[in-house]
Amino acid sequence: MIISNPEIVIIDYNTGNVDSIIKILKFFNSSVELTNSHKAIENAQIIILPGQGSFSFGMEQLNNLRLIDLIKDKVINKKTPILGICLGMQILATSGIENKYTEGLGFIDGEIKKIPTKYKLPHIGWNEVSFKNNNKIFFDIENNKDFYFIHSYYFECKNKENIIATTNYGFEFPSAIQKKNILGFQFHPEKSLKNGLKLIGNFLKNNA
Repeated sequence: MIISNPEIVIIDYNTGNVDSIIKILKFFNSSVELTNSHKAIENAQIIILPGQGSFSFGMEQLNNLRLIDLIKDKVINKKTPILGICLGMQILATSGIENKYTEGLGFIDGEIKKIPTKYKLPHIGWNEVSFKNNNKIFFDIENNKDFYFIHSYYFECKNKENIIATTNYGFEFPSAIQKKNILGFQFHPEKSLKNGLKLIGNFLKNNA
């Protein structure tokens, strides 16, 4: 049941890929709403930014919905935790060059670039995620386990300390990033079986 003041808001900006993340969040009995309502986002305690597709399209949708300034206020000024997944992680960057140069939300310094690999793109399927530190988001998850990916672009971080996990697809790229209350996964935890379930559980527990 949708309530008027949800604890968790999944931002609906017409990029698809939301059913699985709604289901996994509700597994934890969380109060979840998929919406682009300004009031709901203002009241959110946690923001989830999902999505698949191009960087430029995602930012255009956020701009059309007049959500950019609101999201920035929540995350930067009010320190609301935000989790970006796949395209949602990429949009956390300063800019992207997919299709055309586009400014991102600018939460974590970096640029979205095409993966320079000899392998077929998009990078689809299971691949190992290597943790770079003992970040509590990875609590009770074994290192170098497989998570599910689907993407052709990667997040080139300016500051390496923001990289908390990497993956190799003929080229090593950041597969998880973090800066204070801002977290991003290039893979899809909601499609990554028990390890993905544990990861989402850790995220919610850490921000309870």
